[in-house]
Amino acid sequence: MLKLAPTIGYVIPMTATAIDKLTIGSRGSPLALIQAEMVAAALRDAHPDIEIVVDTIRTTGDKVQDRPLAEIGGKGLFTKEIETALLDGRIDLAVHSTKDMETQLPEGLCLAATLPREDPRDAFLSPKAETLDALPAGSVIGTSSLRRRAQILNRWPELEVVPVRGNVETRLAKLERGEVDGTLLALAGLKRLDRSPEGMAVLAPEFMLPAAAQGAIGIESRAADDSVSPLLASINDTESFHSVSVERALLAALGGSCHTPVGALAEIEPGGQIRLRGLIADPDGAWLFRIDRTANSEDALELGATIGAELRSNAIEQAGSGFFDE
Repeated sequence: MLKLAPTIGYVIPMTATAIDKLTIGSRGSPLALIQAEMVAAALRDAHPDIEIVVDTIRTTGDKVQDRPLAEIGGKGLFTKEIETALLDGRIDLAVHSTKDMETQLPEGLCLAATLPREDPRDAFLSPKAETLDALPAGSVIGTSSLRRRAQILNRWPELEVVPVRGNVETRLAKLERGEVDGTLLALAGLKRLDRSPEGMAVLAPEFMLPAAAQGAIGIESRAADDSVSPLLASINDTESFHSVSVERALLAALGGSCHTPVGALAEIEPGGQIRLRGLIADPDGAWLFRIDRTANSEDALELGATIGAELRSNAIEQAGSGFFDE
């Protein structure tokens, strides 16, 4: 496994000790439980003698549904209570959508593994048009993602974007009731829920760069737990882990907050090189910067840090240092 900087919460697994039961902590949404069961199934296949159970933990992000995440503390609200249970020893590992994990993990915790990454792209859904280009001016798009909002308004300033919270089914129901004219969802979540809504259009990264680590299921553990770390290493997908690590290196160098619209996508090219695309934008789409570069695999983490620093510099030059203090 690739060794990564401890400042962004990674660790090298250590020698295993005997263990007969593992408790997985997960949010209780249908998608979160599907992802937790995917991890449980992988562990059962790799270690059939170990009992694997899933413990559902309700997070602040699940409890507060009437305000955008940026107003109530950011994406860490989907992980805080689960990480507390992990630190307290009530669970042995936590399963997250990796894009929901903070770049700086709590002291003592690490991102230990990822399952094979699903398609990281976004999907556009609307009963009124097949593409965003085809929507008439004034059409309302529902999304609470500042990243999606910024990219939409930068390219389609004639559209209106309003916040919509809730799980996938909740947002699809709002679309069906006509509360919004269109919405964007992560394709990975739709696939895992076995949902293929009619008229769904997959958005190329050139039009909608995904969130860093989108589509990846992250497994978090205690950094010093030498009984659990090797078990997780046995189900880790190294290619997905590497790509996600590069994207998180970009985030760490950029140093943004939940108010900062950022996109990142690292892909391993046929020759083994890493292509990394990064983006930062004004929340209202007034300006947007993209960087697209390729590096050798061994230099990919440095590339992530370099692009993150350059995007930060671009944003400060455009909007001032206060852009990152909001």
